[in-house]
Amino acid sequence: MLRRTGRLALFLLLALAVLGLGAWGALALWFRAPGPELVRGALAVLWAAALLAILAGLFTVRRRQAAVAFAACAIGLIGWWLTIRPSNTRDWTPDVARTAHGEIVGDRLTVHDVRNFRWRSDTDFDQAWDTRSFDLGKLEGADLFLSYWAGEAIAHAIVSFQFADAPPLAFSIEIRKERGEDYSAIAGFFKSYELAFIAADEQDVVKVRATARGEDVRIYRLDIQKATARTLIERYLAAANRAYAEPEWYNTFTTNCTTVIFGMARVMDPGIPMDWRVLLSGYLPGYLYEHDFLSRKVSLEQLVSAAHIGPRAPGPADDPGFSARIRDGVPTP
Repeated sequence: MLRRTGRLALFLLLALAVLGLGAWGALALWFRAPGPELVRGALAVLWAAALLAILAGLFTVRRRQAAVAFAACAIGLIGWWLTIRPSNTRDWTPDVARTAHGEIVGDRLTVHDVRNFRWRSDTDFDQAWDTRSFDLGKLEGADLFLSYWAGEAIAHAIVSFQFADAPPLAFSIEIRKERGEDYSAIAGFFKSYELAFIAADEQDVVKVRATARGEDVRIYRLDIQKATARTLIERYLAAANRAYAEPEWYNTFTTNCTTVIFGMARVMDPGIPMDWRVLLSGYLPGYLYEHDFLSRKVSLEQLVSAAHIGPRAPGPADDPGFSARIRDGVPTP
């Protein structure tokens, strides 16, 4: 009886593996196989049909041959998948044509390729890339921007560092799109986009989302010590330098604008608990509030209400008062 139960369990696991690899492989071929849509679609259909035939074979006397065929298909697919490597040399869209990199010498932080675009619309803008230096001894803290574009569950996270003697420096972890390429959350699971670490002026990376793109941008002043803010900006620079030297894949679930930040925070403090709101980043303020990373002077509802920068965001293209204006009325730690 135990032997029969064990064989049945093994058979069911194998059947589930065939179904899982069939679905995953069809999507991987559709998104990443070379060639036009017709070719990729045909490959995905052929793969799905082959795996369904293998699944049917598991229910016949030829189940052993079906298992061998499944192993061969799995090895072939995974072998092909491992050959797909990220690159830093593609025909990128202008906003991600460069990525941040830099160095720290003592208290002097130098960041190269800081994006400083002036956006009139999402397609009409003046390009500028700067090299900026900062005195880490004048680092005062960090703020979190969350930009919502499709409901309350998902938001893009931007961390901006504040200095006593210099404009803020914002870091945005984004997909690195090629010209003519559109974003798809499903495609993001299948090595479709490289990861881009963008360092930018807030007049660029925050304002474009709140104005030209019409997103609901909210700001939260983080309640962290200056030493913690310094460690965090050092982590950002180290991660940006790694991606600059060795490209990385973006992944919708595991390697995105929020999970990368959480990973850096976990390195600094392994005791920070994982939470479903890290994945559904639109609800991140509740997580931060519960763990004392936001001001407790007011309720979470009041923080959220004051966080919307939309009414304060519009202004001239060259807008030196932007960063101060969008923080007006936002509770501080």
